[in-house]
Amino acid sequence: MGEPSTGDRVPVPVWIIAAAFVALELAFSTAYGFQQDELYFIAAGRHLALGYVDQPPLAVLLDRLAVLLGGVHPAAVRVLPALEGGAIVVLAARQAAILGAGRAGRVLAALCLATAPVLLGAVHIANTTPPALLAWTVVVLCASTAVARDRPRQWLGAGVAAGLGLQTNNLMALLLLALTAGLLATRRLDVLRSPWPWLAAALAAVIWLPNVLWQATHGWPQFAMAAALHRQNTSAAAYLGGLPAQLIYGGLLTFPILIAGVVRLWRTPSVRYLAVAVSLVAVYVLAWIPGKPYYTSGLLPVVLAAGSVATERWFARGRRPRLRPPLVVGPILLATLVTLPSVLPVWPVRDLHAHPTGNDVADTVGWPQLAAAVEAAVSAGPRPTSIFTGNYAEASTLDVLGRADLPPVLSGHNAYSMWGPGSASDTTVLAVDAADRLRQYFAGCHSVGTFTAPHGVDNDFSPLDLSLCTGPSADWPELWPHLTHYD
Repeated sequence: MGEPSTGDRVPVPVWIIAAAFVALELAFSTAYGFQQDELYFIAAGRHLALGYVDQPPLAVLLDRLAVLLGGVHPAAVRVLPALEGGAIVVLAARQAAILGAGRAGRVLAALCLATAPVLLGAVHIANTTPPALLAWTVVVLCASTAVARDRPRQWLGAGVAAGLGLQTNNLMALLLLALTAGLLATRRLDVLRSPWPWLAAALAAVIWLPNVLWQATHGWPQFAMAAALHRQNTSAAAYLGGLPAQLIYGGLLTFPILIAGVVRLWRTPSVRYLAVAVSLVAVYVLAWIPGKPYYTSGLLPVVLAAGSVATERWFARGRRPRLRPPLVVGPILLATLVTLPSVLPVWPVRDLHAHPTGNDVADTVGWPQLAAAVEAAVSAGPRPTSIFTGNYAEASTLDVLGRADLPPVLSGHNAYSMWGPGSASDTTVLAVDAADRLRQYFAGCHSVGTFTAPHGVDNDFSPLDLSLCTGPSADWPELWPHLTHYD
């Protein structure tokens, strides 16, 4: 990993690492099945809009295009996230170059990102996270290139990425505020006096404007959504585990490089504004929504890039510099082998119950079987006039994977709440994971079955009660305001 690179060139090994990362993701893209967010986005793609109660529209639009090109299949919607992950790996090396890394540091930055559990797991699922992570990476890279290399037009790239990021996830606003605060706190007024950052901000605002107008004309549901997420993610356990989780998500044995990166950003005056931004984002997440520690992952590339610069210099200080890189790289690769089954569907599905794994992996098992169980309950009679689910996961499963002749599928959860009941009847309702929610509005609800995930898999959607509810106290339009919920 020896001689330094010239300029900001990305070394060939970085491209090999990125290609291997993409190949790994694609190799596992057909294992198990859809995750509930993917089904939800496919369902949302049938209701295209400029916004949704829980997200801007870009990720939904990307999934809609993937389905049009590749069909309703997990592999179709997961190609773009895998490529986005590969791009992040390459851009991490470029970020390391901007921060002063030579060839070894650039390769190390790419390796750290490619083996980070949070990235490996995030880009396996086609939801808002992969494009949001890429947008954060591009914004920081363009901004730091503009400042470090005196290339002010790079701010325009940051503006485009920020606008697309805001059309993916509103959390991008936190990054933009943190970067601005970092420049102000470190008195980089030379940067802020330039018109280019402000042109970039205007460009981002124009791109974001359609979603802002949608939110304004629909009562700002994103604020209600943010409040709900805060309530659900501020337990004592979440506060205790928030910081350790942020470190572990970067890699079991990569955290020394992560810590070295934060220290280097603070110790280097020319990039201290990035240290301020990183710290503000981390503090916000830990204070406001500690149960979502991966919300800081968009800054992982710049922190690991800075840590790779420090580590590369540590390599050079040794009496035998060739012996030090294996001491760092070897444990990182070993830790990756250990953590891989927790973030990707490595085990045969029939054996998954016997192995610990992350929720996102376990939640990719059982959706076709749920659709079949509901279809069987509908056929068993009496035939329901509508189906009501407690969660968007079950509703989108039936919409995407269920038979076309199913009764209307409704839910009061998130975007389904806004799509409403239409003209569906509530004379006889099959409640899927929703009997407790409906019982007070119906004369009676009795269980007609219980769905459990196949192969004994323990996930967030097993077991689920199936109940038949009759004797409504009012019709759906009147009941609807009492059944909607955001979380």
